[in-house]
Amino acid sequence: MSALKKWATISTSLALVVALSAGCGNNNGGNQASNAGTPNNTAANANSKSDDLKPLKITFFDKNTGDAFTNEVAQEITKRTGITVEIQQPTGNPSEKLNLMLASDDLPDLVLMDRSGDIVNKYISTGALIPLNDLIDKYGPDVKTMYGDVLNKTRYTDGKNYYLSNWYGFEENEPVFGFNLKMNILKELAPDKAAGGKPFSADEFETLLKDFKAKYPQINGKPTTALTMDGSNMGAVTGTFKGMFGLKTYYETDGKLQYDVEDPKYKEMILYMNKLYTEGLIDTDWAINKKESWLQKLSSGTVFGTTGAYWDIGSANTALKKDGGEENEFYDYKVVGPGVDPGKTTYGPKGSLGWDAIGITKANKDPERTMKFINFLASEEGQYLLMWGVEGKHWDMVDGKHVPKPEVLQGFKDDWANYSKTSGIRKWTWFIKGGKGTDGTVLDLAGRYERNEIDKMAIKNLGDSVWNTDTYDNLGPQGGTPEALISQKVSDIMTQSLTKAIISKSEAEAGAVFDKMLSDMKAAGSEKVEKIINDNYKARLDLWK
Repeated sequence: MSALKKWATISTSLALVVALSAGCGNNNGGNQASNAGTPNNTAANANSKSDDLKPLKITFFDKNTGDAFTNEVAQEITKRTGITVEIQQPTGNPSEKLNLMLASDDLPDLVLMDRSGDIVNKYISTGALIPLNDLIDKYGPDVKTMYGDVLNKTRYTDGKNYYLSNWYGFEENEPVFGFNLKMNILKELAPDKAAGGKPFSADEFETLLKDFKAKYPQINGKPTTALTMDGSNMGAVTGTFKGMFGLKTYYETDGKLQYDVEDPKYKEMILYMNKLYTEGLIDTDWAINKKESWLQKLSSGTVFGTTGAYWDIGSANTALKKDGGEENEFYDYKVVGPGVDPGKTTYGPKGSLGWDAIGITKANKDPERTMKFINFLASEEGQYLLMWGVEGKHWDMVDGKHVPKPEVLQGFKDDWANYSKTSGIRKWTWFIKGGKGTDGTVLDLAGRYERNEIDKMAIKNLGDSVWNTDTYDNLGPQGGTPEALISQKVSDIMTQSLTKAIISKSEAEAGAVFDKMLSDMKAAGSEKVEKIINDNYKARLDLWK
């Protein structure tokens, strides 16, 4: 609602109060005494509202951004809430920083972390995050409305809510992972597949990569790479290939859950990756690629394909588009593993419970004001501010619908990252809900309002691979328990072994590394962890009936 509309509503309400007061003037003294007390109550309410706008600074650890809270959207948030935010963001690994803050008891007022990771349980079990239920009941009406049943599904084992999800709400047909391929080269090497709608078989994909290396051993005098990957994001690496083979979070057999690597298809997947690697089709340095170096490689124009989410390569695509137009960019395609139904590939693991967790820490000196701040940001009004910008400057309300300014849409088309940083639109992605607002417009202006050709291709090729992960979400042992330590050891074994298997010198060596991984996992106690996973799984299914 615009400020003008809000003032009109307030004025009408005040007029009604005056009229009712005048109408009651001839009533008995008790009513007169009651009316006489109204100005004092009004003054108290005014003071209360005034208190809500008193300047307050809160510290906020956000692993996703390190920018200063100074752009136009930030200024509007401060104007509406009285709160300014001091952003804290690590220069290195966010998990390491989160653990260090917890160990040293040097906590910010608000903290954002991966929701499905064990770090959330650590923060809850040690008392670093405070329970939010009473605060939500008193100061979070919009939180209740917007989150709905997600609040029920994200409760801790004690039945309380210690965080609010970020990027929550399930959206159908919105892909996640895929094989991103340069369109101009694809049109040349596989013109029948370039338009999309026809997936590659595993053999066809291998041949495509070979054809690229044969025709383009160098581009602009530099050696080429058929397929590279972001080694710092192993989830995206394995997630892409898991999608190809129809693998999910767990291997479910006989009604029980096991680690995904215990699915026979997982070994088949690793051997396929190893084959691509030994044939020189995968970047030899992929395992040590950091996000920045990975994006630099993609921007160089010497790479044909990469794994991961299509939105993660936005900055590289921007550079490639400037250099050679839209067909010089990466587009998302599906590859189907041997014997896998194309409609049962699993490239799109998505849940309604959100990517991140945002909680109030015990260090927060004013949790009530903080919850009011959260309630505003989580409300539909706050979401449109965060994701669309300031009314009148970035968008207008026309015939009851949000309509963006043309220059805003163009700004994101020209340079998404820079425009988001300078305008503030979609920069502060907090308490974000997927889907649409009550007027039918998408809440995510930049990502969903006008779908570009890259988005459309991803949806066309991979929209049928989206599946809901809610029931599998965060089933592992509680942080701080012996089983949690075992779980971490098992995870470390998997991460190290899978990388080693992929870069092995032969199929036989890769298979041996994989088999040893499975035996090492059992020796480390993986079956104890699986028992807890299954107990939690059963309890969840019972709770959600």
